[in-house]
Amino acid sequence: MNSEARSELVAACGLYCGECHRYKKGKCPGCAGNVKATWCKVRTCTAERGYRTCAECTEFPDVQACRKLNNIFSKFFALVFKSDRKASLQLISAVGVEEYAREMTRRGLSVVKRR
Repeated sequence: MNSEARSELVAACGLYCGECHRYKKGKCPGCAGNVKATWCKVRTCTAERGYRTCAECTEFPDVQACRKLNNIFSKFFALVFKSDRKASLQLISAVGVEEYAREMTRRGLSVVKRR
């Protein structure tokens, strides 16, 4: 049985911390609760604009154009973990943060996987 879905564990970039192994093991407080993660430009950007996630951003019609979200670290993360944050953000746009958290919990995933 999967854990209970918690929308507050959806990170600004589309990751769902509720299904992350580091979060589940207590090694990470999750993106929203990590006060030490001042290095995260995505979180800073969404907070400055009053957004919950990048899915709300209107500055970039395609999130791939955003250099804060689509940087060398995210490309490496996507390669290693076969993740697709663009698809995650599109799903958030389509169904909302709460339903996204439920869907990721149901699937047992922290991010939509690349096809």
